[in-house]
Amino acid sequence: MINLPFHIAKRYLIGKKSTNVINVITGISVLGITIGTAALILILTVFNGLEELISGLFNSFNPPIKISLVEGKTFDEEALPFEDLGLIEGVHSISKSLEDLVLYEYDGIQEVGYMKGVDEQFNTVNAIDSVIRKGEFMLEDQDADYAVFGVGLANKLNISVRRNLYPVRVFAPAKQTGLMSAKSYKSQYLYASGTFSVQDEQDNKYAFSSLPFLQALLGKRGKISAVEVGINPGADVKKIKQEIKQLIGEQYHVKDQYEQDASFLRVMQIEKWLSYALACFTLLLIAFNMVGALWMIVLEKKKDMSILKSMGMTTQRIEKIFIAEGLLISLIGFVLGAILSIIIYQLQIRIGLVPIPPGSIIDTYPVLMKIRDFFIVFLTVMSIGYCASILPAKRAGRIPAFLRE
Repeated sequence: MINLPFHIAKRYLIGKKSTNVINVITGISVLGITIGTAALILILTVFNGLEELISGLFNSFNPPIKISLVEGKTFDEEALPFEDLGLIEGVHSISKSLEDLVLYEYDGIQEVGYMKGVDEQFNTVNAIDSVIRKGEFMLEDQDADYAVFGVGLANKLNISVRRNLYPVRVFAPAKQTGLMSAKSYKSQYLYASGTFSVQDEQDNKYAFSSLPFLQALLGKRGKISAVEVGINPGADVKKIKQEIKQLIGEQYHVKDQYEQDASFLRVMQIEKWLSYALACFTLLLIAFNMVGALWMIVLEKKKDMSILKSMGMTTQRIEKIFIAEGLLISLIGFVLGAILSIIIYQLQIRIGLVPIPPGSIIDTYPVLMKIRDFFIVFLTVMSIGYCASILPAKRAGRIPAFLRE
């Protein structure tokens, strides 16, 4: 008796209708929910893939843990207890870096950007080699100084690693006035040894040099702006952060990889859920087909409802029949949509169904399917199906126990 509304709803859904148009509208409803479900799952899948890709690129550019001043730009490179930092369990390497705004000039082209000077331990802290696009990560040898440029910055300056005939001239203020006038700057030369690509913001603004080169250019010998800490795979980042904070005091920021780019990743999350909300709104419009189908089934089954009421079925149980009907339509659409999304996902992985225009670091849109996304979409689709069933169910509940012929 408990499952009677469900059994009646199932019979109404698969049973023969007196009017064929009801079957057509019901089929359109299922098709619409199927497409809407697949779209919702694929939206989450694409954003998951993009987040995974960008996080991986940031992990190559950003250190696992970064130490910088709360107030001020630079501090003495001997200010921190490096020996004690190296003894923290899970820490495998420590790198010093200095970063500032400079002016680049190459073959008559000038561009303002950031230069980051790093020491010889930088490669052990950051997986920078994984984002090198041309050349190699080399910053100095016995004969000259070198820099690795972001691909965007290299394109702006028209630098070619393969035709590295002229040095790049780098300007910086001789005094920390913040101005680059003709009377208050000095310059040094270096060559491009390679290019890297992470994300547009970094690619268009950054270049890496050796730490001594930038310290000499800025007149900040013995000064650094950050300490970057490499940790062992599987190490407890939160625990290591807490130990570092206790060791160095409150005058320093201690940030993990997510915190270093928290604002960008938050924007990605906002874009993800806004896109999901827009797709939900589209699915809600599609659900009006289901309202129409259920409404027509109610009109067709008026006599059945009247008989059930006269036999003692309550108004609430009558309404549950059509709520169950709407949920069944939604469930069928969800299952079909989930299967469709998995097929498209596999095609994207295997053959690159949707390519990315040439020039990007990848050939096809990245995708990553997660089980939790299916639960989120399931709850969304069933909620929309429930809401779409309420009006037809209320209409069915108002049918009297006895109908006039």
